[in-house]
Amino acid sequence: MIIKKNQEEIQNYLFDASNFKGFCDAVYFPESADDISQILKDANQNGISVTISGNGTGLTGARVPQGGIVISTEKLNKVVEINEDEKYIIVEPGVILADLQEALKTHNLIYPPDPTDENCFIGGTMATNASGEKTFEYGPTRDFVLELEIVLANGEKLTLRRGQNFAQNSTLTLTSEEGTKYVLDVPETGRPNLKNASGYFCRKNMDAIDLFIGSEGTLGVISRAKLKLIDSPSDIISCIAFFDDEASALNFIESARDKSFKSRSDDKNYTIDALALEFFDKNSLDFLREDFTQIPSSVNAAVWFEQEIYQDKSEEEILDQWLEIIMDSKGKEEYSWFGITEKDKKEIEFMRKTLPRKVNEYIFKNNFRKLGTDTAVPHDKFREFYQFSKNEVAKDNIEYVIFGHVGNSHIHLNMLPKNQEEFDKAGQIYKTIVDKAIAMGGTFSAEHGVGKVKKDYLLKMFGEETIKKMAAIKSVLDPKWILGRGNIFDNKIAEGVR
Repeated sequence: MIIKKNQEEIQNYLFDASNFKGFCDAVYFPESADDISQILKDANQNGISVTISGNGTGLTGARVPQGGIVISTEKLNKVVEINEDEKYIIVEPGVILADLQEALKTHNLIYPPDPTDENCFIGGTMATNASGEKTFEYGPTRDFVLELEIVLANGEKLTLRRGQNFAQNSTLTLTSEEGTKYVLDVPETGRPNLKNASGYFCRKNMDAIDLFIGSEGTLGVISRAKLKLIDSPSDIISCIAFFDDEASALNFIESARDKSFKSRSDDKNYTIDALALEFFDKNSLDFLREDFTQIPSSVNAAVWFEQEIYQDKSEEEILDQWLEIIMDSKGKEEYSWFGITEKDKKEIEFMRKTLPRKVNEYIFKNNFRKLGTDTAVPHDKFREFYQFSKNEVAKDNIEYVIFGHVGNSHIHLNMLPKNQEEFDKAGQIYKTIVDKAIAMGGTFSAEHGVGKVKKDYLLKMFGEETIKKMAAIKSVLDPKWILGRGNIFDNKIAEGVR
């Protein structure tokens, strides 16, 4: 096992894609679950904080240490098994998502969770319950995790299989391989019924495995996972539709969303059922034009949509229905880009993935921390919330782009400050927008997690009593609070339950 202590050699582990920065004494590179166990036993005995590091694609500082040591999972990068018949894959946490998907192609299978940055480690996606564009149809990472092998803070090992260990009302009992029983009191959080990645998943009679998915490296270290796969579609309809104004684009998304939900409830073939419904505002299109000169100069909004086609469905009939919605929503049919070839489809998807990358490049170039919302609200509140958010940022004339998963009523409003004064104003605007989302029954974190930069909003969303109960779960599994210090819980809460 490699251990690096030279500060020049570990700088890449001291920041993430949000440009949140930290420091540590050493980075450890385990190559097995036993290695992880030994690191944690020693750290636990000596009270040394341990931060678990994925590939640095996160946006909340969760993998960024504030002292102590770092465990990088990059050498735990094996695809252990692909089972075509039972449709599952077993992987170690350091497998890169893009490599996982590539390995599945020859088996005609796919792993549906699709975070924007395909360079993420699969362990990181489970630690944050990541999602992405295709969440509109498939849901987040949680829905595809069948089994986890976990190393707890004291070095003990825990194996959880979906469907085998449930809380009894509000009491959840876990038993490690070493025979230790951990009895947890699970609070009822009243989580909103929408896309949400904020805090521990807690619910009466919950499956034990769900507690660890989205726990952001604070309850244990994932050393291996078994994930559910599905058959690859026969084909995919992929299109970017352009509109004269944002209202028309939002009308299109609402219509497509309603038809998709109806299709799923009716279980009918030959009808619209979107895989992804992604929005670009005018500023986003302007921001992209340097790289995509073919974007029409006269349009002010766009929507990227996809739909999978399986052999029992008629692609032509479904495509006609999509064209009808575009026309009914006053879309610019003559400007629409339809992916005919596989290359075309990849270029369309590349445009969507380029936007957050360019935002991150801007942030790093100007040496600011990223100020981009990850808010989602109930569908019936979205229009009001969208306009509120735009108005707030426009008041101070700060440049911004809005894009994201509007099919889920989930947007990323990224502010692009040019100087420190604008950055300070943007920080206040961010708080105002997040407070509004929470007040509307939504979430401040639909897919990125809490990490170190959003702890105050978790407290606002759930209240101190509930957060203390979440923290009490951590205290049972990690009494010395060595794992992921600074993630999810603020210092006041942590000190109150330790």
